[in-house]
Amino acid sequence: MPAVTADTTTLPRLAVPLPGQLERPVRSVTTAPSGREGEGFPVRRAFAGVSLADLDPFVHMDQMGEVDYAPGEPKGTPWHPHRGFETVTYMIDGTFQHQDSNGGGGVITDGATQWMTAGAGILHIETPPERLVVSGGLFHGIQLWVNLPARDKFSPPRYQSIEGDQVTLLASPDAGALLRIIAGGLAGDPAGHHGPGATHTPITMMHATLFPGARLTVPWEPGFSALAYVLAGSGRAGGEGRPVRTGQLAVFGPGDYLALAADDRQPGADGRLEVLLLGGRPIREHVEMYGPFVMNTKEELRQAVADYQEGRLGVIPPNALMPHRAARRSE
Repeated sequence: MPAVTADTTTLPRLAVPLPGQLERPVRSVTTAPSGREGEGFPVRRAFAGVSLADLDPFVHMDQMGEVDYAPGEPKGTPWHPHRGFETVTYMIDGTFQHQDSNGGGGVITDGATQWMTAGAGILHIETPPERLVVSGGLFHGIQLWVNLPARDKFSPPRYQSIEGDQVTLLASPDAGALLRIIAGGLAGDPAGHHGPGATHTPITMMHATLFPGARLTVPWEPGFSALAYVLAGSGRAGGEGRPVRTGQLAVFGPGDYLALAADDRQPGADGRLEVLLLGGRPIREHVEMYGPFVMNTKEELRQAVADYQEGRLGVIPPNALMPHRAARRSE
């Protein structure tokens, strides 16, 4: 882990913080509980126990895996609906197939990101390809839910496929850390480094790798929320050096930049600190959630359920992918 790597000595470098800029303090550190999703693949519920006000504009995130499946074990999700938000599936390692009722779809693999705007409503499925089910293999990814403001809840569905080689790569000033920008950019960056993801709600999404003992400072939009989720490894967050490790989420307070440091000794075979950095412009609207629907009122939730039951959120296409168990039974 991860699939997308680079020689940091050859990459453009991040700027160091300017005199007078404020480092964001760590407000809280929480540990994600484990669970199961879809057909039973393991997840960590990254945002459990954190208030929506601190997460805004995000509402949910699962770390899928990291798991090395034996042959016959890979699992996915069945067809299911969404309304009122965007789903972001980032495959750090491994492969998922996606298909939706709006015509979007493809293979998400090794550092690629699928960005699906559900908007007014969509049906979709994510499932491992049959060859991966047969062979087994490494599976590790993230699914993030990005809220939509009330004015965009019923926008037309949209699908974006972002390949791993499309992300913007930068290095820390000492080349001890690699930063992959998937969406958004860096505050005050004169070079305009920006990720390829197009979002309704302005957000920043980055994946950082820190080698043992390395330190990383990332300029951050002052008006954005700021989160750091540890995918693997151990280190410290903020100037106060709050300890963080695999499966923990740090919520930052106000300021101009984020600071992270990797411990000199790292657990695991990879020996690096892997962190997902997230933030966005808070929407500051009331949120009502029920299963796969994220709306503003309970009445909108009731309408979403009724619309799904009556087939108004989309139709499964005739060439539909099916969960891998059904595909195996048809052989």
